[in-house]
Amino acid sequence: MTVPSWDQAYASSAPAPWDIGRPQPAFVRLADGGQLCGRLLDAGCGTGENTLLAAARGADAAGVDISPRAIAQAREKAAGRGLAVRFEVADALNLGQLGMAFDMVIDSGLFHVFDDQGRVQYVTSLASVLQPGGTCYLMCFSDRQPGDFGPRRVRQDELTSAFSDGWTITDIAAATFEINPGLGSTTAEAWLATIRRL
Repeated sequence: MTVPSWDQAYASSAPAPWDIGRPQPAFVRLADGGQLCGRLLDAGCGTGENTLLAAARGADAAGVDISPRAIAQAREKAAGRGLAVRFEVADALNLGQLGMAFDMVIDSGLFHVFDDQGRVQYVTSLASVLQPGGTCYLMCFSDRQPGDFGPRRVRQDELTSAFSDGWTITDIAAATFEINPGLGSTTAEAWLATIRRL
């Protein structure tokens, strides 16, 4: 999708399906376990709820999104909550342009928007900013989700294939996205992958 189309998702008075106004529960559980820490990047952060969660728990957190409107909203939230978080408009397919290195990357619903070529670019982009030994927590739409409405479904073997070179996947667990009502459900099936950069 182009920048204007992503930006349009944040222009409406009705929130986008993924913009639930709070962190995803799977990331709250990670934070509760002390796993969102160090220099952390939220790739495709939207309006920043997961990034702000990490910052509130002590991470040196930054968030990037291709939508200027989403980043403006994230900055407003950070200011309102008194949290020092860097939010930047950036393309997740070219994270190296940030000129920064991170101990951890989180991805809540970004991987599944890319086609096959985009996935290759995205994984390369992640490697350009994640330190060797760093961890990526990636939550994506799952092939367990019935129907075909919404994002492309992802199989476990697709995750394994995408992160086969220079990475090791230590876990892929069933998880659930919370989504805004109006799509016939308030949840969607997901995978939460724990991926380490070699």
